[in-house]
Amino acid sequence: MKILAIDDSCLIRRIVESTASVLGAHCVPVSDPQIGLRELEADPSGFSLVCIDCNAPNSHGIQFLTDMRADERWLALPVLMFTPGGSRDAMLEAIKAGATAFMTKPFVKKDLQAKMLGCLGLGTVMS
Repeated sequence: MKILAIDDSCLIRRIVESTASVLGAHCVPVSDPQIGLRELEADPSGFSLVCIDCNAPNSHGIQFLTDMRADERWLALPVLMFTPGGSRDAMLEAIKAGATAFMTKPFVKKDLQAKMLGCLGLGTVMS
């Protein structure tokens, strides 16, 4: 199992990577959505989950998700979107763009683990 983590925050990438490890998954952490897209292109069916920041640099996370969902190769790929705390607009945008689930920042590792399991079909997704 391989998880793509796209976030400009090194701390968030480390938390996702650590959580993925607990789940027995390999994490590919990147700081930019364009790099994330290259990772997807290099291994189109190799990822089990994408975790991305709504406010990712260079290519807004919502735009990345919209573009990703436009490609039939990734229609079924689960996406966990990280949104700013208290931003209902960002949550709605994430859902409309095709996010499987979302989490507001800041979050704790235990909640991230539950969301990731849910997105992977190994537990319940609670948005």
